[in-house]
Amino acid sequence: MTVAGWPGHPAARLEAAFRAIAAERMRGLPFVNDLLEVEAVGFAPWEACWLGCLVTPWCMNLMLLPREAAAWRSVPVGDKVAYRFPAGVYDFLSGRDEAIGEHQACSLFSPMFEFADHAAARLTAAAALRALFDATNADSGCAPPAGPASMSKREFLRGAIPGGGRESGR
Repeated sequence: MTVAGWPGHPAARLEAAFRAIAAERMRGLPFVNDLLEVEAVGFAPWEACWLGCLVTPWCMNLMLLPREAAAWRSVPVGDKVAYRFPAGVYDFLSGRDEAIGEHQACSLFSPMFEFADHAAARLTAAAALRALFDATNADSGCAPPAGPASMSKREFLRGAIPGGGRESGR
């Protein structure tokens, strides 16, 4: 599949696509914070991508969009791609939408009920982008420390403990 790049600034197109999603697919759902709007915050070129933060009434994600199609790291929908930033290594989940094409997202908040208004969500999005490029936020300046073995959502919800076994008392 050929990936189309976004040669122009993506904010208006991204906001239009997600406003349509809000009106058509998300209206009336219980996890939507009606006090919030759709807004593309801080999008700027980063490597061969557009990087910014997308605020919606249901989630806040760091987003990567292909700016230079030939250099885009295309992966199957649902796969993760790790990117190194000064603050550490972050996983982005690959997605594809009719209106915006291929993109990769790193979830920051979902749902969005922690935000009393849109101004607070916008400030948080801008702060997250700044923090991503602040090396003092990295634990060691290298890859994140090895954590427990990964597990599926199903294992987590069933109370599995990485490395075998289940939590006591279950």
